[in-house]
Amino acid sequence: MYGRPALPPDFVSLPYSNPDAPKGGRIVFGEPGGFDSLNPYILKGTAPWGLGLHTVESLMGRSIDEPFTLYGLLAESVETDEARTWVEFTLRPEARFSDGSPVTIDDVMWSYETLGTKGHPRYQTAWAKVAKMEQTGDRTIRFTFNTEDRELALLMGMRPILKKAQWEGKTFEDAALDVPTGTGPYVVAGFEPGRYITFKRNPDYWGKDLAFNRGQHNFDEIRYDYFGDGDVVFQAFTGGETSSHRETNSAKWASHYDFASIQSGEVVKSEIENQRPSGITGFVMNTREPVFADWRVREAMLLAFNFEFINQTLNGGTEPRITSYFSNSVLAMGTGPATGKVAELLAPFAADLPPGTIEGYALPDGNAERAVDRGNLRKATKLLEEAGWTVQNGTLANAEGTPFTFELLLASGATETQSIADIYVEALKNLGIFPTVTTVDSAQYKERTNNYEFGMAWYTRALSLSPGNEQFLYWGAKGVTEPGSRNWMGMNSPAAEAMIKSMVESRSQEDFIAATQALDRVLTAGRYVIPVWFSRVSRIAHSSHLHYPDRIPLYGDWPGFQPETWWYEE
Repeated sequence: MYGRPALPPDFVSLPYSNPDAPKGGRIVFGEPGGFDSLNPYILKGTAPWGLGLHTVESLMGRSIDEPFTLYGLLAESVETDEARTWVEFTLRPEARFSDGSPVTIDDVMWSYETLGTKGHPRYQTAWAKVAKMEQTGDRTIRFTFNTEDRELALLMGMRPILKKAQWEGKTFEDAALDVPTGTGPYVVAGFEPGRYITFKRNPDYWGKDLAFNRGQHNFDEIRYDYFGDGDVVFQAFTGGETSSHRETNSAKWASHYDFASIQSGEVVKSEIENQRPSGITGFVMNTREPVFADWRVREAMLLAFNFEFINQTLNGGTEPRITSYFSNSVLAMGTGPATGKVAELLAPFAADLPPGTIEGYALPDGNAERAVDRGNLRKATKLLEEAGWTVQNGTLANAEGTPFTFELLLASGATETQSIADIYVEALKNLGIFPTVTTVDSAQYKERTNNYEFGMAWYTRALSLSPGNEQFLYWGAKGVTEPGSRNWMGMNSPAAEAMIKSMVESRSQEDFIAATQALDRVLTAGRYVIPVWFSRVSRIAHSSHLHYPDRIPLYGDWPGFQPETWWYEE
């Protein structure tokens, strides 16, 4: 995106891969929930996590050691003009689908148009900025853009390439259980919806000798087993049914990992550091619901959430709080008033921004010693009164006597989330608020959140060091009404969209950072999410036969690390 890639044209392997890693063995993961589709590229249905990851490729591949850098995968070369008004890719002549058929420009064009018009909404924003797609040679394809957006040249290299012939006579939008034909290192070897899916390494994989792939895709078999909830996933791991398990709770990591296979050395504990943004995790408030439309109400909800007590109760107080969407990175908003380029970007929107956006905003401090922070509740009560809500006969209500209530939607099996919700709901009672807590299975949770049918819900958005066009899907105004966006809060902020536009049009890293810091202010001061904690390390317990390279990438444990760079060795 800026400057030059870190690796030279003749690089041997990605710096965080072990080019001498042995091939063989298997890795087994446990997942909560289930799946009912093998098409991860549409809005309908729930597909298994690893399907697109292991079986399908794109023209370019991402290095998780470099933000905003791509290397050739299906494409052997890429060309663009200085203004990036177009981009042209040349396919590798050796590129093949898993059935042995060659990847053609026709497959690429069909994939881009189908995903852009019939696929998940995440593909539609970039496709709408393509003025023309044309074949310019036997193995070359060019995209010409209708919008100034310097990220588009990269985005056009990151779409999954599917086999056109497989879909003839079929409806792409259906959540079918047909196994997609891809070009990736693995093929689906077997599955049972909601129970398991197994991937076998393809010995004839066309790209196994590429430098980009060297030291990756080492397991002969990758299997995902599905269980009812997170507790059962952990029990399956301790019982030896799975071979790797990520632990998100630091207190549990310290106290529950003393079972027999740990003591014998058959299972080891690894902590993988990272340098990525915290992202946002917590309870999102749906501003489409009238009760959450006022920022004062949302601030009151934040004041009622005693983070310090919840963190102490569930984590022993060890985890740092998420203080903004891009915290833990250079992209995070600064403390105090906005200055310099950030202030300049926000100034045109000053009259419509919530208090604190430009002046400076920080989350409320709580009290680790007691469940309820009385001082914060008094502040919350005052804000609610200003917004027209008062306690009447023990219940918060408006002037018409309508109670303040909402539905808090949770996914079944998320035991830690349920524990957080239980403490929070008890605290809200002190304000006269009595929400309805509804727990649904993973399929219903996806359906309801896709259609924004909730008042508050558990929300997680991982954010990278290279944010760009996907931020429109996360926070853009189209998501207020269009289903399937990641704008669960229903925010409609011209300032946010302007900051994203500045991000993708930036010609220098300094301007890009300023625009992202400004966006971070708009999001955080918007008070849409009640954030919890993040971890600066990933905690992975795994079989002692599973190994990973000594060199940890910038992003740490991130898609592209496990299982891609891991291997099996006795």
